Amino acid sequence: MTIKTGDTLPDATLLVMGDNGPEPVALADKIKGRKVVIFGLPGAFTGTCTTAHVPSFMATYDDFMAKGVDEIICMSVNDPFVMKAWGESTGAMETGITMLADAESAFTTAIGMDFSAGPVGFVNRSRRYAMLVEDGVVKILNEEAGPGQCEISAGQTLLAELA
Repeated sequence: MTIKTGDTLPDATLLVMGDNGPEPVALADKIKGRKVVIFGLPGAFTGTCTTAHVPSFMATYDDFMAKGVDEIICMSVNDPFVMKAWGESTGAMETGITMLADAESAFTTAIGMDFSAGPVGFVNRSRRYAMLVEDGVVKILNEEAGPGQCEISAGQTLLAELA
């Protein structure tokens, strides 16, 4: 079942690169009592993800913070080493975006946002989406119809929907 507006996000343990290697991150701790933007995408270093999706949240980062958002999280079904390298190469981490790895696709699958496209090497990857989460509850959810599209899930679209 795909997550929808009004649902509470399931807890999940994600990974981030720390000073001494991969570190677990409890999603519940990141979202409890906070206003957080989470955007998911098919893969680090892939076309639309690199040229459109991540840059859309980099360009709107300050505007989200001005609207009371506590954190912007980019999530992908990749390992934390790749997410760190990608976050550094795009400038996303320098901007302030948190790069989290859903290495086993546990969170992505739990919220029903997983898909596979074997011919291009995508197995249990994330569909493209953006959501506003307040204290663990999905307030806005924007999901793209296809993995190569980035309009509904772009930072500018989500920002325009914030009250």
